[in-house]
Amino acid sequence: MPVQGGPTQEASAQTAPTQPAPPDYSRADSNFAGTQIAAHEGIEGTPRADQAGQTLGHDVSGHQGPVDWPAAAAAGAKFTYVKATEGTGFVNPQFIGQYDGAHAAGIIRGAYHFARPDVSSGAAQAEYFIAHGGGWSPDGTTLPGALDIEYNPYGDVCYGKSAADMTAWIADFTRTYLAKVKRSALIYTSTAWWKRCTGNTAKFGNTDPLWLARYGPEVGELPAGWDKHSIWQFARGGGLPGDQNYYNGPIGRVQALAKGA
Repeated sequence: MPVQGGPTQEASAQTAPTQPAPPDYSRADSNFAGTQIAAHEGIEGTPRADQAGQTLGHDVSGHQGPVDWPAAAAAGAKFTYVKATEGTGFVNPQFIGQYDGAHAAGIIRGAYHFARPDVSSGAAQAEYFIAHGGGWSPDGTTLPGALDIEYNPYGDVCYGKSAADMTAWIADFTRTYLAKVKRSALIYTSTAWWKRCTGNTAKFGNTDPLWLARYGPEVGELPAGWDKHSIWQFARGGGLPGDQNYYNGPIGRVQALAKGA
């Protein structure tokens, strides 16, 4: 019998706080740079074969498994980005082998983070990324980290954020990364997503190099604030493992980015 004047068990159960559902990482192993961009924007073709002054590279993630890096180097890859983390709850289980394997084959490598603005702050995700391989060292073979910010694979394409809130989230990530690593992170995105989810903010064009995804014959329109791109992800798959990229310049520019010049 309940104590007189006290809450019944039924009433207590009704007022007990509910625990939020844990973040969904069910697709994390198959999320990689451009998966959602290709799904939402399609593939319109590939660039012309003659890309004078461009440096060929690629990007990979855990779903590829072990990579034959000497073969990738023989096929022309000069640089690569490897997925390290997603949100604050997933680390690519293939990261160390992929990242170190690229280095052993003489390929300049960097790490990227798949953004999840729906699960934690930008600062928390920058710190998680750095703690799990996303840092930088001035050894001439390590590229600064990249933030992969694209359509949400788990729900609302803008992660339920307004343009102002999304811009603030990205700024939180990039500001934290710069403070911790002393290098600006690259931003990987598409122009269409950027317009839709940030309101086409020009905030980052003077601080963070652009890694643009567009699967067509030309780079096309850039997001506001950038007058040039650093890397163009132009194709899904191809002759190299992962996805295909051109650095916008000769190999010396890739080396300069790795050295911090």
